Amino acid sequence: MRRIPDPPVREPDGSAPRVVAAEVAFTPHRYPQDELVDAQERMQGQRPAELQVLRKIRTSTGIATRHVALPLPDLEKLLRRGDFTEVNGVYLTTALELGEQALTRALHAAGIRPDQVDTVISTTVSGLAVPSLEARLASRVGLRPDVRRVPLFGNGCAGGAAGLARLHDCLLARPGQVAVLLAVEMCSLHYHADCGAASLVAGSIFGDGAAAVVAVGGSRSGTCTGPELVDSHSLLVPDSEEVLGWDIGSHGFRIVLSAEIPVLAEKHLPHAAEELLSRHGLTARDVGSWIVHGAGPKVFAAVERAFALPPRALELTRRSVSAKGNLSSVSVLDVLCTAMRTPPPRGTPGLVVAMGPGFAIELALIRW
Repeated sequence: MRRIPDPPVREPDGSAPRVVAAEVAFTPHRYPQDELVDAQERMQGQRPAELQVLRKIRTSTGIATRHVALPLPDLEKLLRRGDFTEVNGVYLTTALELGEQALTRALHAAGIRPDQVDTVISTTVSGLAVPSLEARLASRVGLRPDVRRVPLFGNGCAGGAAGLARLHDCLLARPGQVAVLLAVEMCSLHYHADCGAASLVAGSIFGDGAAAVVAVGGSRSGTCTGPELVDSHSLLVPDSEEVLGWDIGSHGFRIVLSAEIPVLAEKHLPHAAEELLSRHGLTARDVGSWIVHGAGPKVFAAVERAFALPPRALELTRRSVSAKGNLSSVSVLDVLCTAMRTPPPRGTPGLVVAMGPGFAIELALIRW
């Protein structure tokens, strides 16, 4: 049975929530792609099939450099030991450092004090923390003890777009408040040399980093610049649980990564986008700003085909991937951060696009 489309979202006072700042943070451990793939080859030892895969990967990712959690020699030693307790400890320490940097910078850029934040949303999929990251950071950055916390786990690469959607929902209900989104990922900590082609690919494309977004409700946006958060849409593709995710066990986190992802993206993205855009009298042709998750060349090509995009539509995404690799939930926020430095003309519709475990598609409609 065909689902009845949701009605257009109506802001109580005519103003949508607005993003007022976005900042990113990275470790100082930045390496050329060739050095990182060399490290993978060293860890492989004498496995001809795996080494052949890595040789192909060297020239196909479009990645020039990536940041990793530790200096490369230390990261190699950690991964060889394969102790998940130690790995997760490094995740927690580094995630908190980068999360604090990103959040502090974003609040400063927005001109908002930490004690003015009413809600903090966090998303991560590359480590475990209880209490969650935003709870551990609250006193470190000066958030109020009564700040509302919304920790998200499991959205993977879709977490940045899903987090923007939750910012929208929160501030639509509370238009006089301030909310922040924090995304932190330490993907480099989960490379397993003995887990086949999926692990080889993941180890060759993922990087580490953090991003923070500050948004305000419509009644306090005033003369703020930055894109409005207009609406969002989610699509969970049936029977696709084994396409993307983690196999979690005593061995830690092992990647589940199917070659079907570009096919599923090309098939389902247009329908999901149409559901969202049609609620606002728009089509994909009206979108002038594409904020797309940095998944990789095959997914970029699938997105371009799905929407018949012009050649430079995904330029910001390609630049992000070249400089930093696939940052999971952080990627789409890194692209947003860059877009905010040189925004398109006022009133331009934009579409935030990310895909993650499920197989899930998360979309956010913005207006510059």
